[in-house]
Amino acid sequence: MKTSPSSRRGRASREADRLVDLAEGLAQSGSRAEDRFWENRLDAEIDGLITNGDEGSLNAALDRLADRESRAYEELADAIEGRVEHTVVKSSDGVRDVLLIAAPVLAWSRMPVPTRALGAAMVQSFRKMLIENVFSENTDLAIADYFFSPDQLPETFGETAELRLALTAQLSDGRLPVDTGSLNETAQFLADQRYLIGVVSAPVGSPLFRWQDGLVSRDEVMAAWRQASQAAFGQLLPACGFEPMLPRAYYVACRDADRAARPFSITASVAFLSTTLGISPSHLSAVVAGCYNRTLEEYRVGFQVAEQDDVIHGVVWPLLGAEDEMSDVVEEIEAVLREAGIQQIEILRQRMPMEYCEDCGAPMYPNTEGEMVHAELPETSESAGQHLH
Repeated sequence: MKTSPSSRRGRASREADRLVDLAEGLAQSGSRAEDRFWENRLDAEIDGLITNGDEGSLNAALDRLADRESRAYEELADAIEGRVEHTVVKSSDGVRDVLLIAAPVLAWSRMPVPTRALGAAMVQSFRKMLIENVFSENTDLAIADYFFSPDQLPETFGETAELRLALTAQLSDGRLPVDTGSLNETAQFLADQRYLIGVVSAPVGSPLFRWQDGLVSRDEVMAAWRQASQAAFGQLLPACGFEPMLPRAYYVACRDADRAARPFSITASVAFLSTTLGISPSHLSAVVAGCYNRTLEEYRVGFQVAEQDDVIHGVVWPLLGAEDEMSDVVEEIEAVLREAGIQQIEILRQRMPMEYCEDCGAPMYPNTEGEMVHAELPETSESAGQHLH
C-alpha cells in the first residue's frame, strides 16, 4: 500500500523531532559517558535516514535547531557530516576507518579555470604525493578521476555518502572513474576553487594524517604538500595563479576553501585589474558595502580607477558561519585590500540591496555615490567575460 503525501510528511516530522531531541540531549550533556550515549543514538538515527534517502528529515531538523540558535544545531550538523564522510569497514586487512577527503585549490585566470578528467597517470601521481606528504604511511587512498568545480560537488548528504561509498569500493585500484556527462556545468569566475576528492583508509585506531603521528605539524604538512603538488597542479591549471590548500576531511576542507576564497578573490581581482589596465594597485580605489535581504547576507566590493566614477569590477564577500553585522568582517576586507595595494577605500554605512543585473544576472556593485551599478571594464581593456566571487 502506497503512503499518502500527508502521512509521509507526518513521518518526516517525527523523524526530525527525534533528531532534535537527540541533538539537544547531546548539547546538554554533562559528561563524556553521557556524550557517548547520545552520540551513539544520534549516529544510529542518522545512518538510518541516510540509508533510506530521507534528506528531508535531516534538513528539517537542522532548520528547526537553526531557528532556535541552539548549540544543538552544531552538534547535529557535526553528527550528520561525520556519518556522511566517515565509516568503518571490514576488509581482508581487518577493520578500517574510511574518510572522505578533499584537497582544494584556489585559482584565478583571465581564461576559464579548467575542470577536467585527471587520467590514470595523474591520479597515481597525486596518490603518491598525498601518501608521501599528507597521510600516514599505513594508509590506502582512492581518488576520483576528475578535477571538480564547486558546482560539480555533491549537492546533498545522500549524494555525498554515495560518492564516499563509490570511492571506498575502488580502494584496491586507487582510482574512481567519473561519468563526466552527469556533472553540472561550471559557472565561470575569474577566481574559483577546484577540488581533488578521495577517500583515505587506515586500520581503526591508527592515524590517518601525518600530523597525528606527532612528528610533524600541520603547517609542515601544508608546506610539503604545496611544494610536492606545484608541478602537477601547474599542468591542471595552465595560465592560472593558484594556491593549494591543506587536504582534510571533506566538509571542513570545503569550508576552509570557501573562507580562503574571499581574500584570494580580492587579491586576484587587484592583480587582474593591474595587469589588464597597466596600472599599479595604488591607482585603484575600492568601495565596500553591506548587502541585505532581511538581514546582512554579504559584502560587495566595487573597484574603480582612482578619481574616476565607473565601477570596473567587483567581488562578493559572503558571510560564513556565525558571521553577522557585529563581526569584524569590514575590518578584514579593508586589511586585505590594503595588503593588495589599494590605498583609497570607502566603506558605505547604509544598508544596500542585493541587486543583480536583469539582463545577465551578474551582481551589482557599490560606487562612491552609494548606488549599486553594473561593473564594466573600459572598452579599451581586455575583457574577461567573467566576474569574481
